[in-house]
Amino acid sequence: MTVRSAVLSLLAALALAACGGPPPASGPDVTSSSQREVVATSGAEEQTKIAELTAAIAALGPDVDPDEAARVARIAVEYPLFTLAPRYGAVDPPLVHNMKVNMGYKPRGLCKDWADDLEARLREEGLQTLSLHRAIANHDNIRIEHSTVIVSALGATMEEGIVLDPWREGRGVLFWSPVAADEKYDWWPRREVFDYKRARGRL
Repeated sequence: MTVRSAVLSLLAALALAACGGPPPASGPDVTSSSQREVVATSGAEEQTKIAELTAAIAALGPDVDPDEAARVARIAVEYPLFTLAPRYGAVDPPLVHNMKVNMGYKPRGLCKDWADDLEARLREEGLQTLSLHRAIANHDNIRIEHSTVIVSALGATMEEGIVLDPWREGRGVLFWSPVAADEKYDWWPRREVFDYKRARGRL
């Protein structure tokens, strides 16, 4: 193996490492209250995404409060884009940013960081008609392990919900999809993943 290929292999390993690990013991260190959010104005593309996501969340069940659906959609689109991305210094594609985090050049921005911080912000809303779930994909194969937040109707299963993933597109741009329609990832409940890893001495 040449020096160049060894360096590239090392960088690839650093880029892929630790995307879906366990939550921090004391909570995410940059999850802020809404008082510290960056104030920014959404453009037409973000407004369209918010409207479409609002409709999709409201359609999760007959008892979903339209106001809650609208708040979750707006936060899911705007908070990662206008608050977390600047805070993380996320200006690169996601795998490049992963590499910089793992090498100590950026403070946060692995997929689990986006998921931790978005979940914490959404929980500040005190949702009454919606449930939040955490999920992990690729925990049992060689592909990059990936974490996300899922929203469902209150009491519904994770599989009936919608993926809210601000890591996948990079720079805080939200990807969203019904769980069943997400062709890229096979999502498992985070608790089941942790149980699986503990049983194998991997956590």
